[in-house]
Amino acid sequence: MSFHKSDSRTPLAPAEYTKIPTVVSSGYDSEKTQGGRNNASIGQPKFIRSDMADVPVQQAAGSTLPLVITRKKGGGDSDDGNYNPFEHRKVEHPTSDLETFVHLLKGSLGSGILAMPMAFSHAGLWFGLVATFAVGTLCTYCVHVLVKCAHILCRRRKIPMMGFADVAEQAFLDGPPALNRWSRFIRFMVNTFLVLDLLGCCCIYLVFVATNVEQVVSVYLETVLSVRVWIMIVTVPLIFMCLVRNLKFLTPFSMIANILMFVGIVITFIYMFTDLPAPSERPGLVAVSEWPLFFGTVIFALEGIGVVMSLENDMRNPTHFIGCPSVLNFGMGLVIALYTLVGFFGFLKYGPDTEASITLNLPVEDKLAQSVKLMIAIAIFFTFTLQFYVPVSILWKGLEHKIRPERQNISEYGLRVALVVLCGGIAVALPNLGPFISLIGAVCLSTLGMIVPATIELAVYHEDPGYGRFNWRLWKNSGLILFGVVGFVAGTYVSIIEFHAEFSGGH
Repeated sequence: MSFHKSDSRTPLAPAEYTKIPTVVSSGYDSEKTQGGRNNASIGQPKFIRSDMADVPVQQAAGSTLPLVITRKKGGGDSDDGNYNPFEHRKVEHPTSDLETFVHLLKGSLGSGILAMPMAFSHAGLWFGLVATFAVGTLCTYCVHVLVKCAHILCRRRKIPMMGFADVAEQAFLDGPPALNRWSRFIRFMVNTFLVLDLLGCCCIYLVFVATNVEQVVSVYLETVLSVRVWIMIVTVPLIFMCLVRNLKFLTPFSMIANILMFVGIVITFIYMFTDLPAPSERPGLVAVSEWPLFFGTVIFALEGIGVVMSLENDMRNPTHFIGCPSVLNFGMGLVIALYTLVGFFGFLKYGPDTEASITLNLPVEDKLAQSVKLMIAIAIFFTFTLQFYVPVSILWKGLEHKIRPERQNISEYGLRVALVVLCGGIAVALPNLGPFISLIGAVCLSTLGMIVPATIELAVYHEDPGYGRFNWRLWKNSGLILFGVVGFVAGTYVSIIEFHAEFSGGH
């Protein structure tokens, strides 16, 4: 509850997207041919390795629009001491500020918005209002930190562009000597959490689709099938759909998903804003023990840390991405406002009866409401194949070179089937949508969205320019890391308690 890159040149259609490409900073190739590694040195021999190639970027949490990166071409090192990485970027189709703004919205707005009323139920009407703005602002600030550190490293090492994992690894190589040995580990950790986040989203999608379909079908069938049975039923066609390796063949499904999702959400808003009760009828603040579920859900819905580097790398004017005003500030400001609006009025409308997805609160007997549930369920179903494409590409990239060429096709198909079955098995075992969403947000996105950016900044600013007066950057980033760790531990613990309560029959 995170995602393809879209603009006037729809990325899923062209033939070059038959495979999701990796992000390779074009300066790496020129280092081999022009001896650019010596030019990149500043003071100590810590270099980004030429074999570094970023993995396909994840979808933003909760989004139904997977973002796919385009391959960058050209670029090279410079002997100029005032190296400007933006002048050395060779992007085939650079995006304008407006296009990047639209991409950011599409990468951040999606199915996660449907879970915001549930998040408010774990915070209270007024506390949820304030806390959503606070957490959203914190997430946006961490994105600023990540992109700013990427710009510093690009100038420092004379590299035109970097992906998320590239930035993490190079920051550790440039940081204190004690961190150098962990550079490959931090890269592995970033990629691992991206994969876990994406596969976790796939599991959530299965639960979401099965739950909505079960609600509608149970009205017309005398024999009621459980959500677990519906998850298994939904998994079967997905196995065959996920065998499609050519991304352009999924373009029609993406278009259908976008249309159905938009129409479904608009109709849902109509139901939500009808006959609203007075705010005094809802609790303004709930018990502190429920806050971790709120934190995990909001982080899951809002966090788009995985897409920002690809968006910034594709911009015609990358300096416009961060700063004040900036594309990031306008985009995330609008996203935070919309999520807060839906969460506030959704909880105001349904109160303690708020479900994990606001669509589940729509009248079961109402024909229009049934159509909304099915439209959004179909949209999420089609989105699964697009969401699934990215983690498969990440994993296959690491396995492909270990398999004999004549066995690579069957091995890739086997990996795809195994991962879909794995997602289905996890969804059957954990069909409670609410704690599942909070668990993914707490585990993956508090790590990627807060802990990792803060750690990167500490490494990048270690010697130059330093931590500032009174070491304020050290204290600030230590606070971010502590907040992320507390969210990680508390969110995980409370989500597990919720699952335990369900299995023991107490939920």
